[in-house]
Amino acid sequence: MENDNSRNNIIDIHEAQREYFTSTRVYIFRTLIFIAPLVLLSVSIFWLRFQNAFSLRTSISAEKILGHLPYVEISKNNLIEIQPNILVHKDMYEALLKMKSEAEKEGVFLVFLSGFRSIKLQEEIFYSLKSARNQYAIDRAKVSAPPGYSEHSTGFAIDIGDAQNRKTDFEVDFEDTNAFKWLNKNAAKYHFRLSFDKNHNSVDYEPWHWRYEGSIEALRIFEKANREKSIF
Repeated sequence: MENDNSRNNIIDIHEAQREYFTSTRVYIFRTLIFIAPLVLLSVSIFWLRFQNAFSLRTSISAEKILGHLPYVEISKNNLIEIQPNILVHKDMYEALLKMKSEAEKEGVFLVFLSGFRSIKLQEEIFYSLKSARNQYAIDRAKVSAPPGYSEHSTGFAIDIGDAQNRKTDFEVDFEDTNAFKWLNKNAAKYHFRLSFDKNHNSVDYEPWHWRYEGSIEALRIFEKANREKSIF
């Protein structure tokens, strides 16, 4: 009898172990069935986003010349003089003056260096300076856009300097001025954005060059530039 009882106990333990492992396998199997579609869906979404980003990047790159996107020259009917010999798009006129006025209240004096440039003027700048500096086009394009590819042609770009530190006009040293520090902190309030920051991959850093994004037209014009920045 004692041997029979021992045999039964062994059988009970053996069957309990088999039941335990069977339950674990069922649990794992059910978990995999539930998780697998989610993993597949996540991979598919990632792949689609990657493809879309790659397609957009390829499309944008195909339009660019020497790192610059194309821009249509704005009609002179949409331009207004903001100071002698400097024209800007009428949509940003008030915002630009307000920004300048608010800066002055804090002891910072902004000066406007360059606004709208026609494609013809941009052509003269690009080719004359390239020749004067004995540079290839690809090198000159890092500091000056080719004609038809400058934000200045839209009327929404403005070059800004520090009225109290004019030696930094169009120089990287402008970033050390009170004017740039104020702009870096406050320009977004007036819908201005630095176009070519230190992270730009094809154009040299230009702390003086800002563009306006405070109207539907401006947002439309600079949409590709902003989308490019988000995917590169």
